[in-house]
Amino acid sequence: MSEEKRPGVCLVVGAGDGLGAAIAESFAAEGLPVCVTRRPRHADALEALAARLRSGGGRAHAFPLDAREESEIVALVDAIERDIGPLEVVVFNIGANVRFSLTDTTERVYRKVWEMAALAGFLTVREAARVMTPRGRGAILVTGATASARGGVGYSAFAGAKHALRALSQSAARELGPKGIHVAHVLIDGMVDGTFARSIAPDAAERLAREEILDPKEIARNYVFLYHQRRSAWTFEMDLRPWCEPW
Repeated sequence: MSEEKRPGVCLVVGAGDGLGAAIAESFAAEGLPVCVTRRPRHADALEALAARLRSGGGRAHAFPLDAREESEIVALVDAIERDIGPLEVVVFNIGANVRFSLTDTTERVYRKVWEMAALAGFLTVREAARVMTPRGRGAILVTGATASARGGVGYSAFAGAKHALRALSQSAARELGPKGIHVAHVLIDGMVDGTFARSIAPDAAERLAREEILDPKEIARNYVFLYHQRRSAWTFEMDLRPWCEPW
């Protein structure tokens, strides 16, 4: 099948149980084949997500991998382009949120957080650009956080990595926009409902009902909105936060 006849593919790097899964579901509902990735130790959960998307009528493929490894990202992109279809939208959604005091932040912690959020983000964006640029189209959507714009007590590693990811996104947007590729950075400012949120906030369900924390499905709708934007009015950075979030 020629590339023109093959459907454009959505790749979600970091398809965890919360936001990543919601993003994958939203793009599957748009009719795009969806490829989801997560670290190999989460392979069962990743395949369960792909199976759920398929049961809902979508086309989904699970790829356990370590996004910090250049060879794995390169091989993934090549496999998708060869076997599934041309990448139309790539979402980088690895979190890497940790909290330690400055003096308790070890070199290992700082390096690991940087690798997960900044290095893996660079590899993902670079490889997406490699295959999208010759076609002159595509969207690269990067998940940011409060720490992308300001540091905070206990977040030296996380803020450093997220600042780097935001700077990468800005550079990529300026370089790739004139080539027809939409790069957008989504700054998520606030608690996102999910397994982690409910483990640290016993009242998370009640807060979600009051719309006081972010609903992953509502966030995901905005990723789809960005994907559909016409190039005469592209958004680079979108802030998303609950109505009651101080900022």
